Amino acid sequence: MANTSRKTTDNENDQKDQQEKKEQDELPGPMAVLRAAQTQLAELTGMTAESVSSFERTEEGWLLEIEVLELARVPDTMSLLASYEVRLDPHGELTGYRRVRRYERGRSDPHNR
Repeated sequence: MANTSRKTTDNENDQKDQQEKKEQDELPGPMAVLRAAQTQLAELTGMTAESVSSFERTEEGWLLEIEVLELARVPDTMSLLASYEVRLDPHGELTGYRRVRRYERGRSDPHNR
């Protein structure tokens, strides 16, 4: 009976390992996460995402910095842009965002945090 119990435990561990591997295989890749982040931020804020200036995988999911057009002006160099820090879970669902800086397109202010 001791062998049967041990085999059951080994089988359960194997099943858990297989399930974890399957979940990892189903996670979106970096390009899918980038697209999802830009789309979700635009839907929530109503602002156009212009570029992604920072992108990294974290223990909690993903962390991005996205540049958005906040206020279009003429000439375009006077338009207001902003950098948003965007957090996503491992599946690419937005969990939070915040504006970290705002600047005119024509200015090259240093970015200090």
